Amino acid sequence: MINRRVFGKVVGMGTGAVAMSLAGLRDASAADGAPGTKPVPAPDATSFTGVKQVRAGVLDVGYAEAGPQHGPVVICLHGWPYDIHSYVDVVPLLAAQGYRVIVPYLRGHGTTRFLSSRTVRNAQQSAVALDIVALMDVLKVEKAVLAGFDWGSRTADIIAALWPHRVSALVSVSGYLITDVEAQRTPLRPRAEYSWWYQYYFSTERGRLAMETPDDRDELCRLVWDTVSPTWDFDDATFERTAAAFTNPDYADIVIHNYRWRLGLADGERRYDRYEKLLAARPRIATPTITLDAERDPFTAPGDGSSYRDFFTGPYEHRTLAGIGHNVPQEAPAAFARAVVDATRL
Repeated sequence: MINRRVFGKVVGMGTGAVAMSLAGLRDASAADGAPGTKPVPAPDATSFTGVKQVRAGVLDVGYAEAGPQHGPVVICLHGWPYDIHSYVDVVPLLAAQGYRVIVPYLRGHGTTRFLSSRTVRNAQQSAVALDIVALMDVLKVEKAVLAGFDWGSRTADIIAALWPHRVSALVSVSGYLITDVEAQRTPLRPRAEYSWWYQYYFSTERGRLAMETPDDRDELCRLVWDTVSPTWDFDDATFERTAAAFTNPDYADIVIHNYRWRLGLADGERRYDRYEKLLAARPRIATPTITLDAERDPFTAPGDGSSYRDFFTGPYEHRTLAGIGHNVPQEAPAAFARAVVDATRL
């Protein structure tokens, strides 16, 4: 989930492929996020078809793709406990506007596999970001719009900060999520810490065992969905479609390492030290950016994006989505797609 440090600093202070026109996206975006209005129904998608595989870096990456091959590229990045289906309604909207949309499974999820059994099952932030850079390289994508939430926002932020020449525009739910491990050693206010219960659970062997036990894992992940998206009326089939991605043999290792590493309870690899040193300096992002806050997400900090505004130094816009929870692209697909289109025009 998102960076507890950014959240905690301020909390203590207080589809079938349905083609929509740009005007339709604009109207739908407003309806998704406007107070007192009913969200526009999402396209009636069920799943991605024809997931592709490609060797990139240390991984055999599974990814969905849609839209014209030579269109401007958008890479959509999911978080935890989610998968590529967070974008199942976003993709046809963007493809209909001429974008080539790529949605990869992150390491440890879905059909993405490590090429070697000897590779450390490491989920520190720079490793995940380098996975996406490697994917761009092998797909011969020189520059792309990066759009994400949760782990996906962090990954997109990192690439925009360290490799800005690879990012044409950025859409980042919850704003600036680059992790400062040292800063996270300092306790937050109790109410903020309470929201992060699963991080502390994952710091125990009981938490690891839960992630390794299918029934416990799925029950825990569904509890997180219910908690962080209190207004999202998803059905069993929607959850089970995503939960299939959790059967990846490296899922437990990746999830546990990610959260333990963030709290300074697990080591990273020396090969990534130079990147983590740069990220510890909290680099600014000059890429044209739209940040999105979800009103009903318990991790959304008060202040309408003010807590992270100074980290974005280029063309910038902030939007708050009323009545929406943590899984923004799946709860408000038109608003998310509209932000991608608008970010390319900043």
